[in-house]
Amino acid sequence: MVQNAALAGNVDLYLHVRVLVSIILGLSVTRLVGGVAALIQHPDRYPIWSVHLGWVAWALLNVVTFWWWEYRLSFVQHWTFGLYSFVCVYASMYYFLSVLLFPQDLEGYQGYQDYFLSRRRWFFGFVAFTEALDVVDTLIKGQDHLRSLGPEYLLRIGAFILMCIAAAITPNPRFHKLIVFAGVVYEMSFFGRYYGTLD
Repeated sequence: MVQNAALAGNVDLYLHVRVLVSIILGLSVTRLVGGVAALIQHPDRYPIWSVHLGWVAWALLNVVTFWWWEYRLSFVQHWTFGLYSFVCVYASMYYFLSVLLFPQDLEGYQGYQDYFLSRRRWFFGFVAFTEALDVVDTLIKGQDHLRSLGPEYLLRIGAFILMCIAAAITPNPRFHKLIVFAGVVYEMSFFGRYYGTLD
């Protein structure tokens, strides 16, 4: 009975934290979906670039899956302000990425390719940092959760961070097409294999 009451208390604490996280993620989704809607409304305003749209898809996929798998934080036994702050910062990274993908305007740029390549260091820096935060988030959920993801998980994070460093350095459009395609396909595969259910 005491254990059930404690678990209920933990869930209540998690739901309290989840409210702010949901607001942050909601802003991210709004920015991404609103940006895509603006491209549909005014397709000739600025030249669209497939790589930019690919990263928009990657970001939207990650925001949605972040919301899905963060349910496992309901099993955290002891919440602190530090842990709460970490979760808020982690969620906020997706908002930063969303704003970088869809700025207020593109004045001074020829289109999305010109803009994206000029801001690639910021974008890929945030992506790499977000991936590193994911490792901390996974550890917070427990060693059993980390082990359940197998050795592929840490290898994936390490490889993706290295690709982000390379993408931040090179402006080569072909390389950027390759990395965004690989990123989107792999994220879909990984999520499907490890996070298909919340059981």
